[in-house]
This record gives sequence, structure tokens and C-alpha cells, in this order.
Amino acid sequence: MAESGSMALSLRVSTLALPLRHPFRIARGEASVARTALIRVSDGSHEGLGEATPVARYGESVESVAAYFAAHPLRVHDPMRLEEALAGDIPPAARAGLDLALHDLIGKRLGVPLYALFGLDPAKTPVTSFTIGIADTATTLRKVAEIGDHPILKIKLGLGTDAEQIETIEAIRSTYTGTIRIDANEGWDVPGAIRILRELERFEIEFCEQPIPAGDPAGLRAVREAAGMPIVTDEDSLTAADLPRLYGCVDGINVKLAKCGGLRGALAMIHTARAMGLRIMLGCMVESAIAATAAAHLSPLVDWADLDGPFLTAADPFEGIAYERGKIVLPDGPGLGVRERAPA
Repeated sequence: MAESGSMALSLRVSTLALPLRHPFRIARGEASVARTALIRVSDGSHEGLGEATPVARYGESVESVAAYFAAHPLRVHDPMRLEEALAGDIPPAARAGLDLALHDLIGKRLGVPLYALFGLDPAKTPVTSFTIGIADTATTLRKVAEIGDHPILKIKLGLGTDAEQIETIEAIRSTYTGTIRIDANEGWDVPGAIRILRELERFEIEFCEQPIPAGDPAGLRAVREAAGMPIVTDEDSLTAADLPRLYGCVDGINVKLAKCGGLRGALAMIHTARAMGLRIMLGCMVESAIAATAAAHLSPLVDWADLDGPFLTAADPFEGIAYERGKIVLPDGPGLGVRERAPA
């Protein structure tokens, strides 16, 4: 455990191990347990909760988050001084964890939920998708059956032959009548993406997320123009600074707190995307209710949500975000409104 402090605020970091309901496989790898970093910031009277969800693709880990805070004590004595607290070259996951904890602490001090701090209507939350990782067709269909009448699915693709991936969607569509989104996690090249997406168009796919490796806006434009369905970025849109080069190349972006550095980074992305005429999805990593709830407080600002982390975990020690047939329900407690679950 790493610990640092100042005259008025103290910060602690510990590891959260989150067993998953099913092994979660995407084009880049597979996991049965998610590991995140729990951030606690206290002023002696209130404690703010944050969660850092490091992404190995960007060189971060739970250990690197703990090491960062061990080497960098809090810069401020007052959580309201967010600009100063979050200034400088803080790694994205660590920045997100600190950002969340400070916002939670501010909300608790003021006695209001975050959506109220942001001036948002909690009734205007979207319906979230439920993500199904890569698996054989029989396993995939069992997962679809488990979720019942959930209205939106996001299906991970990007591995296997064209025929195998098309078979997966065809099998799902044979039993499932709701909305289907797909996510290749950079798993295709431009010709392959165009070829597969043209085949999948007949299954009424709402959009495809990140079909090709990041860093090729012209390739995204080519896929978008030839494929016949909307294209949304994820790995290509980490922060607001990434968006201008995507202009005219895609239809929407995925905003993730772990990648953009927290709520303030997410707001910058949302406002930039709106100015560019892009649609917005609010996403998550495999994480606890802390990070998923934090993102959910911004969900009235976006078009789509993929905030299903709490669906994927088997033993989340926190509770906050809830769902009514997939529609996000925000907690009304102060700050994030997240609480630790009572021991069973």
C-alpha cells in the first residue's frame, strides 16, 4: 500500500481484485480477474473514493499507479483546487483515480451528488449495452441467454476467420432481436474490416467500434465510406487532443475515464466532440462500481453508454450505479453515491 499526505488531505492506494463472472476475451487478450487501484482521499471528516483502471496497452499497471502516488504527494490542501491538484504529467489511470476521489470528496463536503454538481438531469441517462467477450458460438449463445431481455448487446470481434466472426453474429441475431453493436478492438486491417462489415450489414448492426489499429484516420475514413455502417473510435480517441485529426473520418467516439484522465478529461472530450458534430459513447473498462458510477454521472450528456463493468464482475465490494432493463439509474447520495457493500 502506498500512502502520501499533506496538512489537510491524505491519500491511500490499495489493490482491488475483481473476479469475473466469465473469462473476458477481446482481440488483445483474456482475463478471469480484473485488477484496479482503489484511491482514498480523506480530509479527516470525509473520504473520497476513486478508482484507477490501468490499461496495459498504454504501459500502466496497478503497481505503476501505486508507485506514482508514493513518489508524488498530493499537491493541494483543498480538494476544490482541482486545476492545481491535477496539473502536470500525471499518468492517465492515476489521474483518473485522483480526479474521481477528489470529485467524490467535494460532493460529500457539499452534500450533493455529482450529477447535481454538473447541473445534469438524472432522468436523462441512456440505456447501457452489455458486452459479450470473444468465445465459441455455443458459449456466446449461452451468455446471450443468461442476460435475458437486455435491450443492447456489444459483441467483441477481431479474432478468427471472417466466417467464424460472421457466424457468431448470425447465431446471435437468430435468437436476439435487440440492438447489436460490435467492437473489433483494432483486430482487422482496412480491407478485412470493409469485407467483414459489408457481410454483417444485413444483421442490422448499430455501429462498429475501432475496426482497425489506432493511428490511421485515413483508414478509418476508407472503412466508413465503404462499410455501410457507422464507425466509432476507442483506441483512436484517448483524449480531447486526439479528436481533431478524426474529423470527417468517423461518426462517433468512445470516452473512457481511465484513458482520458477522469471526469474533467471526459468533459473536455464531450464538448470537443459536440463541436465537431460527433456522437458520443461513454464507456468503461472491467472495473468496480466506483469508476462505472463516476462515468454514469456524466451519461445524460452522451448518446450511447457502455457502462457494464458491474455486470461483468462476480464480487464487486462496492455498489452505486443501478439499472432498470439496461437504463442507467444514478445513486442520489452525495458525491459519487458509492457505498461499500456490507459483508455477506
